[in-house]
Amino acid sequence: MAMRLATEYVKTCLQLTEAEMAMFIQMFVDQEASLQVKVLENGSQEVVLLDDAGQEIILSFEKEIDLYVCRGTCRITNKNLVNVMRKAVSEFKGDAVVHRIYPSYTMEYTYKQGAVVRIVEKSAAADKIIYEYKDTIGQMEQLYQNKAVEQEIDAIKAQINGFLDLRNQLEDPIVREQIDGRLQKLTHRLFVLEA
Repeated sequence: MAMRLATEYVKTCLQLTEAEMAMFIQMFVDQEASLQVKVLENGSQEVVLLDDAGQEIILSFEKEIDLYVCRGTCRITNKNLVNVMRKAVSEFKGDAVVHRIYPSYTMEYTYKQGAVVRIVEKSAAADKIIYEYKDTIGQMEQLYQNKAVEQEIDAIKAQINGFLDLRNQLEDPIVREQIDGRLQKLTHRLFVLEA
C-alpha cells in the first residue's frame, strides 16, 4: 500500500456551537496533540496545532452569532491529527473537500454534512470515480411529490369537458370538426401523461 505524504483540507466548513467547540478542542487534547487556543477580541478563536515537522496548522473559527465557523484550508502530515480532523468533520457534520496525497496519485474525498458523498482518484493519466453517493430514495420522493403532471392532467380533463359541452351545443359541422381535431390532440396528450 502506498504511503500517504499529506492530507490537505482544500475546502472546509465547520459550524460549531460553544459546547461543540469545547468538544472539538478536547478531541485533539485526547490524542495528545500539541495545541494552543487563541481567543481573539471579537470572540473568534484560533486553534493552532503543531505537526510532526513543527509546522503550525491554524484553524480559524470566526464568531458568527451563536456559532464558531471555520472556513479554510490546511495541510496535515501527522497521522493522528489527520484522523482526529476526519472524525471532527464527520462528527460535527462538516462539509469538506479533502485531498489525500500519495506519491503518484491523489484521492479526493468530498464530505457533505459529515458523510462522504464522493471519492475520486486523481492521477496524471486520468480521474477515476471510486464512489459516488446517489440519493435514490430522495429522488423517488421528489418525483412522487412532483404534482406538475397531475395538475396538467386535471387541466386537460377540464379542457376536454369544456370542448365536449361546446360540441354538444353547436350544430355547425365545420366547427364540430375543429372541436373534434382539438379533442383528438387533447386525448392523445392525456393518454401520454397517464401512461
